[in-house]
Formats: sequence, C-alpha cells, structure tokens
Amino acid sequence: QVQLVESGGGLVQAGGSLRLSCAASGRTDSSYSYVIGWFRQAPGTEREFVAAIGWSGSTPYIADSVKGRFTITRDNAKNTVYLQMNRLKLEDTAVYYCAADRTVILRTAVAAYDYWGQGTQVTVSS
Repeated sequence: QVQLVESGGGLVQAGGSLRLSCAASGRTDSSYSYVIGWFRQAPGTEREFVAAIGWSGSTPYIADSVKGRFTITRDNAKNTVYLQMNRLKLEDTAVYYCAADRTVILRTAVAAYDYWGQGTQVTVSS
C-alpha cells in the first residue's frame, strides 16, 4: 500500500509559477518499484496525464501539452515528487492529482495507476 498527499496548489496569475508536492508514505522503499504520475482534471473533462517519473531513476516523461513549461523531479530522501509549473496558462486550471503505478514503465493511462491522492486545486487567473 502507498499513501499519497498532494500540496502546493492555489491561485496564480497567468504567466506565474507553482510547485506541487506529492508526499508518499507506506511501501516506498527502493525495492518496491513504482512510478509516480501527475494528472489533472478540469470541470467537465476527463482526467489527463501530465507527467511521470520512476522512483528508482527512470527518465521523466512529460505530456506534450506542458512540455517546456512543467518539470517533474523527485527527492527520494523525502519520499516526495515535485511538479514545477512555470508560465502557467488559463487552460492549466484543474485539480491536480498524483498517483502511483506499481511498475518500472512510465505509463500515461489513468487506469494503470493503483493509488491516488486527494488532489490539489490549481487556478490560473488572467
């Protein structure tokens, strides 16, 4: 079992930045490989993949829609994954979720992920 807690959301003006954190607890030792992904969901839309990173060193994967603006990193000592969001746009407004997938493969499908956090709201204003 893995528990995930997101933080760092809020209200920001277009062009600004936010850093989201995803703190993992439970079975997070390096012998238990899993991927952490970030997803987002705007009202009336399906949840969509944003970025993913392996816990043990795989190259991060970023969705084309945010590539060049968002980066995903991890701090294994803190069991935390970060999503740095720069040059935010109005269309980035959504609830952002982190999720854990018990695999070493970076996957983008919502159904692939086994554990989910409660989400954190990001609102970008003009």
